[in-house]
Amino acid sequence: MSYLKFDKNLMINLEQSLPKEMLRTNKSGAYHCTTLVGCNTRKQHGLLVIPIPEMDDKAHVLLSSLDETVIQHGAPFNLGIHQYGHDVFSPNGHKYIRMFDCETVPTVTYRVGGVILTKQKTFISNENRILIKYTLVDAHSDTTLQFRPMLAFRNANDLVLENEAINKNIREVPNGISSCLYAGYPDLVMQFSKSVKWVNDGHWYNGIEYYKDRDRGIPYKEDLWVPGYFEMPIKKGESIIFSAGTSEIEPDCLVEMYENEIKSRTPRTSFYNCLKNSAKQFYLTNKNGKYIMAGFPWYNVRARDELIAIPGCTLAINHTEDYIQIMDSFLKALDTYIETGEKDRTIHEIDLPDIPLWTIWAIQQYRRSTDTRACRERYGETVRKLVEDIRNERIRNLHLNHNGLLSSNGTDTPVTWLSASINGRPIIPRSGYIVEFNALWYNAVRFLISLYEGEAGMEEYLGQLNVLADKIKVSFTETFLNDYGYLYDYVNGTYADVEVRPNMVIAIGLEYSPLDRRQRRKVLDLATRELLTPKGLRSLSPKSYAYRPNYVGGPIEREYAVHQGPVRPWLFGFYADAYIKVFGVSGLGFIERKLIGYEDDMSENCIGSLSEMYDGNPPFAGRGAVSTAKNVGEILRTIKNVKELNKLQNNDN
Repeated sequence: MSYLKFDKNLMINLEQSLPKEMLRTNKSGAYHCTTLVGCNTRKQHGLLVIPIPEMDDKAHVLLSSLDETVIQHGAPFNLGIHQYGHDVFSPNGHKYIRMFDCETVPTVTYRVGGVILTKQKTFISNENRILIKYTLVDAHSDTTLQFRPMLAFRNANDLVLENEAINKNIREVPNGISSCLYAGYPDLVMQFSKSVKWVNDGHWYNGIEYYKDRDRGIPYKEDLWVPGYFEMPIKKGESIIFSAGTSEIEPDCLVEMYENEIKSRTPRTSFYNCLKNSAKQFYLTNKNGKYIMAGFPWYNVRARDELIAIPGCTLAINHTEDYIQIMDSFLKALDTYIETGEKDRTIHEIDLPDIPLWTIWAIQQYRRSTDTRACRERYGETVRKLVEDIRNERIRNLHLNHNGLLSSNGTDTPVTWLSASINGRPIIPRSGYIVEFNALWYNAVRFLISLYEGEAGMEEYLGQLNVLADKIKVSFTETFLNDYGYLYDYVNGTYADVEVRPNMVIAIGLEYSPLDRRQRRKVLDLATRELLTPKGLRSLSPKSYAYRPNYVGGPIEREYAVHQGPVRPWLFGFYADAYIKVFGVSGLGFIERKLIGYEDDMSENCIGSLSEMYDGNPPFAGRGAVSTAKNVGEILRTIKNVKELNKLQNNDN
């Protein structure tokens, strides 16, 4: 039985099937994303969505969808589906779906009278091309297929309306056509593996609606251009392959290309394999290096997200070489920024003050995956330089105070992951001494000491670092630990923020925590009572007057809510680390049970992945980006850690 299989009853019920989305990507940042029934519900959905570096750093929708029609005895049955009003869907192709299977390749099975037709989609890894394989499994009479491409040629975050500026010219290519609606865009080349008839029948499909955007309070209606349709006969047992890409291809190669791509896929037959597949979908390779995308469908590469995601998305799935290549690209960009102030064109937000701290944490996970010697040889000098850059105040907006703690100015612009803002002003003005900054700082110094401990000629330097670490530890507890046993979120002058937030869990989950075991236990207990949910940790305690559990409404409402209660799965990685540090191997069972909450999500929201956030209250609906790297990465890292600890425990027994 397939791990991810959805039957007819679910698929024809749009209330159940429309919220479920599927995502396929390639290494260039291109993707295909839509709902299980093929109805686009947000402007970022599309059959072929690609980056166009020559234009900007955004994704662009070229081919929005491809409507298939089955013709028998002169009667057409359209398998497509689009929304034109709040409850108006046309055509109603979902009614013909009998099954959706997403184990190896997304497969939709349609039944129209005596016709059984399957549709399988895959994305080519090394080029901007999607392939769709159609197989006529059964038919009792002659069958003809028609295909209507719906073109957008727009930024994925914009919409297009009927206009006279489009280029309606069609160029014939082997077994297909090529089209380009606007100057500056690449050609969209659509071809089949067998000869096909093209019929020019250009017209606009007006008033298509995207209800996900409507619910978010942003523009949600657009018009799409259909230049005509393809038509071909198909025989029982026959398979044909459709290709959409930005370059021509020899049609005879399509079958082999499709089969080779399928062979490289990891079947989604388990929770782990689903997340492993999802992790690899974030990989991005361009002429400048290798990276991890923050999430789909609207995020690019973001420094902090990449650093939090990289251990789980590479090391936890035994992709050590990918880790090294991604870190090489990142460290080059970070060094350039520190030395010259020049920001990287691919990696966004590399100028944030905590980036060097998260860099050291990410390198620390490499040691956990290898050993101290290997880590020191590859990254020792990098860690040492970053620590010295911080000590010498070479990191912009990061000040080392006489008490050993770091401070940063976040009053005017957000500097932490709690980055919500209105008109550029932070909603949560975390400034001064920030709890996770300083916990990461203590961890970084201790980690550096451990890398070079026992090395000849390092005694004096390590002695200085030990003095600094001791000072940080004392100052940390004096500054952040309050009378109620938990940690202030930030301290700015005489103001101490008393809100219960998950950043204190980062402080107790690090390998080197400035708190002792008793102190960590108190923080952990409070986090468990007020922050822990089946989907991760709330961004704010429900006891706070500012608590907003649901990320819904218009842009301003959502911005106010985004860090005031919604749950972030990536924080569970630090919670799990903290729990095991406090309770030892006896806590493994509890963490394993909590992981079940994430497995349940494999068949919800974006199939086989984890959403950006979840509502803070039951039923914990998924919100935001449909697939997010740091969430996937941290759950994978937790799974790996649990497996390793269980193995050690079993060996001891």
